[in-house]
Amino acid sequence: MPTYETLPRFTADLHRLTPEQRRRFRQAVAAFVDDLRAGRGRFRAGLRVKGVRSAPGVFELTWDGNGRATWQYGPAIRPGVQHIWRRIGTHDILTGP
Repeated sequence: MPTYETLPRFTADLHRLTPEQRRRFRQAVAAFVDDLRAGRGRFRAGLRVKGVRSAPGVFELTWDGNGRATWQYGPAIRPGVQHIWRRIGTHDILTGP
């Protein structure tokens, strides 16, 4: 079972999303978790998961047109896969500090 934690900046970003953006993100997370559980070592093409060039070990996924979320793998809280949500918003999160 995948586990996760969030960075404070992610939580602040999440609160700034519209209810519709949060709904679409939750849909993407359901697909993301299904792919983690499947254990194939890859994600479905629709999530467009790829590494962030300027931040080794950090990945982004697309959750809606211009919606992005960044994450990284971390130590397991319980046996299984652990990931850490870092940022969420539009493509602008990839160019911010």
